[in-house]
Amino acid sequence: MVKTGESTDVEERPKWDNKIQYLLTCIGFAVGLGNVWRFPYLCQIYGGGAFLIPYLIALVFEGLPLLYMELAIGQRLRKGSVGVWNSISPYLGGVGISCMLVSFLVGVFYNTILAWVLWYFFHSFQEPLPWSQCPLNVNHTGYNEECVASTPVNYFWYRETLDITADIGISDSPRWWMVICLATAWSVVYICLIRGIDTIGKAVYVTSTLPYLVLTIFLIRALTLPGATDGLIYLFTPDWEILKNPQVWLDAATQIFFSLSVAFGGLIAFSSYNPEKNDCERDAVAVGVINSATSLYASIPIFAILGFKARSNYNTCLNHNVLVLTNHFEISDQNITVENYDHWLGYLNASFPDEVSSLKNIRTCNLQTFLDQSASGTGLAFIVFTEAVIEMPGSQVWAILFFIMLFSLGLSSMFGTIEGIVTPLIDLKVVPKQIPNELVTAVVCLISFLMALVFTLGSGNYWVEIFSSYVGSVPLLIIAVFEIVGVSYIYGMKRFGEDILFMTGRRPNIFWRACWTFISPLLLKGVLIAYVIVQAQKYPSYPAWNPDYEFFPQTQMKPYPNWVFAIIVLLCVLPVISIPLVALYRLILCGLQRKSSNVRPNPYVNDGYTGETA
Repeated sequence: MVKTGESTDVEERPKWDNKIQYLLTCIGFAVGLGNVWRFPYLCQIYGGGAFLIPYLIALVFEGLPLLYMELAIGQRLRKGSVGVWNSISPYLGGVGISCMLVSFLVGVFYNTILAWVLWYFFHSFQEPLPWSQCPLNVNHTGYNEECVASTPVNYFWYRETLDITADIGISDSPRWWMVICLATAWSVVYICLIRGIDTIGKAVYVTSTLPYLVLTIFLIRALTLPGATDGLIYLFTPDWEILKNPQVWLDAATQIFFSLSVAFGGLIAFSSYNPEKNDCERDAVAVGVINSATSLYASIPIFAILGFKARSNYNTCLNHNVLVLTNHFEISDQNITVENYDHWLGYLNASFPDEVSSLKNIRTCNLQTFLDQSASGTGLAFIVFTEAVIEMPGSQVWAILFFIMLFSLGLSSMFGTIEGIVTPLIDLKVVPKQIPNELVTAVVCLISFLMALVFTLGSGNYWVEIFSSYVGSVPLLIIAVFEIVGVSYIYGMKRFGEDILFMTGRRPNIFWRACWTFISPLLLKGVLIAYVIVQAQKYPSYPAWNPDYEFFPQTQMKPYPNWVFAIIVLLCVLPVISIPLVALYRLILCGLQRKSSNVRPNPYVNDGYTGETA
């Protein structure tokens, strides 16, 4: 694509200190919060081990080919996303701009999650943990009514952390404690990015390896908890019938796609700092396999702890029923226990069926029901898992370790997200050379922080859910389709194969060529169409935390107001509108040049690119 030494811009490009830094950075970018709180949730609701079948198929035929392609074009052209797609074809210049816009919008809300993590981390040093019990009411005559009606864990999340409003249309003022945590989170990100890959390369030694250490510690502890076996059996017991559901295959395809962090532009930027002679195929396979293995590895301690929580709730339910039966039938204490409860209940049902059926306080206790209580995202991290931690001996230590792990996962993902913004800005030369890169990064972080202040409002959590659901979904799929079609059909597989031969010393095998040419484009288009159809079938709604709701503490499902729906559409369209606009601009410019010179211009001439291969 470009020749070695073709420009001083290429020669002066920064380089990684070593290969380990590069791989750790790519792994840290790919392995994020979704590996811990999204993948286990999908396994839970989609038949346990059976979900791995569509997941691995999507990894092989969709994820790895796109990952390999991005690492290859970034390494060969040694430019950010905008420069890469402008070089491949001026008509695809909008793809790079779309990558940059998606990275910006995702970074704005993603770092807000890190602010929440910091808030919980700071409170994890308290004894007892603040979400383990309800606070007193204003008059100190009893416990807070909202907390009593729900749970201490829910109250701490919705009221103490978010101070959430009952409707997305009610914003209130920014919560000052969240503003401080948000500013802290962005300050940490900036410090790690201040010198570009120099500081990123040092930080990833901690941020990319620490989560594995913490996960291993959690794994060892979780396997010793009562009920851990119940959770693991639930995880690995496959329900093959669930594979007949098309939604399973759609969610598997979207999960592997988003999990690898392709189409953001960050991977292209990271690989552009590599020497041209580097085995990018091996890098892509390593990053993809480690990412998926991490998802599976994280699921084991997560499900072991969820099994422990389910067993604890099940025993609490049984103990409640034991107390009811003991008091009603005036049976001596300790006669009915959790172990012999089923025997006693059967005996009392046979002897006094009318009396047992008339007991209104008897609960239905079913371990499977407790195991089926699924949660993902913030619900898993800040509600389900924090509730389980309370029951563990030394709960403060486990809470601290858990939130350190989440912060490390999120921070390493933020490196690639911000790099996907800064590198294209520098490559586009929109910033004068006199301005140091440190200042460019500072401005990007400051603007992102100011925009993220909307997430500190009383309605902020609702907006985080909107950004999470719509910014990182359809736009990324659209970008990926244009990327793989652009390389396979506009640039051409023959040229691309020559570039890979130059970089790795071998041509791409038939598997990669088949995926890039046919399988992956068809699969991505199918996922995009299916995703849009599924979303279009129902009007979007959101769960509102409303203490006045008649079924509280259940969340109240509300449809989004029309003005919010308009913003949702805008968030889906705005990041990718540059793709047709840039192509149209280039087409008009090409037509004007043809009229003025009567010479057909070469569409591949751009930024010194001539379509030659080394």
